[in-house]
Amino acid sequence: MSTDYKFEGWLGKDKQCAQGQMEWGEFEPKTWEEHDVDIKVECCGVCGSDVHTLSSGWEETPYRHEIIGRAVRVGTEVENIKVGDRVGVGAQAGSCLKADCSECSNGLEAYCMGIGSTNTYGSIYPNDMGKSYGGYSTYNRTHSHFVFKIPDGLESADAAPMLCAGATVYSPLKQNGCGPGMKVGIVGVGGLGHFAVLFAKALGADEVVGISRKAGKKGDVLRLGADRYIATDDDKDWATSGARSLDLIISTVSSEDIPLDGYLGLLKVRGTYIQVGLPDGGKLPLVSAFLLIDNAIKIGGSAIGSPGEIEEMLQFAVDKNIKPWVEKRPMEDANQAIVDLQAGKPRYRYVLVNEA
Repeated sequence: MSTDYKFEGWLGKDKQCAQGQMEWGEFEPKTWEEHDVDIKVECCGVCGSDVHTLSSGWEETPYRHEIIGRAVRVGTEVENIKVGDRVGVGAQAGSCLKADCSECSNGLEAYCMGIGSTNTYGSIYPNDMGKSYGGYSTYNRTHSHFVFKIPDGLESADAAPMLCAGATVYSPLKQNGCGPGMKVGIVGVGGLGHFAVLFAKALGADEVVGISRKAGKKGDVLRLGADRYIATDDDKDWATSGARSLDLIISTVSSEDIPLDGYLGLLKVRGTYIQVGLPDGGKLPLVSAFLLIDNAIKIGGSAIGSPGEIEEMLQFAVDKNIKPWVEKRPMEDANQAIVDLQAGKPRYRYVLVNEA
């Protein structure tokens, strides 16, 4: 099997790379194992977590996730993928996958306690197998357990952001019973939040409410399928008028400065609030114990979707004809895409395309 190709991509060497100063260069993928798949990258989503990583000040900041491409090399131990298949990789590239791991053996690979979750970029593989690299690149190498066949009916540029952003909100919606009879609020309507609106509506929620700071996104959110919109900076008495109106809230915002008590007040008795956005430092505002107890509210969190959930989500997107709002940009435009992402310009997900 020919392997006469180079792994090249956008490399961040210091925290200034987040200001549009990544450099193109060659990199060494993880050591090849017979359960691996090499992918010729066609396109890659641009995610907010890319910015968090790029600006971290690490000595070397690697590449990104949300990869779609064609399998060009397939290990002898791989059963689900063949050369030429259109495949994708999300935010996870590895876990221990041992039968005695209670997480991996129960479809909870993202929460693996064995070796932890190996991210698609920025993680060090165990046993000196190298570092993980993602999709701002020409090729990618990933364990086949975390490589997904992309079903017919999904465009590559639409499927790419589903593998992380889509799965990150699809999982808590499904795990918390989103469907007929429920009223669901989505806090933050960006890359993740716009997927959450699309999926909540497709899952059959009775009412989907977009929640953001400003009124400027109202038209977009309603066109995505939301039934109602709350602008917390602009709508007077939003917390009072909407009190106890929602069964479930999914929060995609990654800021410490949010009116959390107000959000929780929107929940019905025994309602559930799930946080998926991760602020720098991981802190959220303090919560009143009286508010939790007096309303029997549950607060939880959710990481990325499991491989099983991602496969289910991809087929669900085909079955329900879900069409995310993506803007294609050439791979060579990655630096400007990062700058524009931080300026809040995408509506609602940039996808880098290897035009060659």
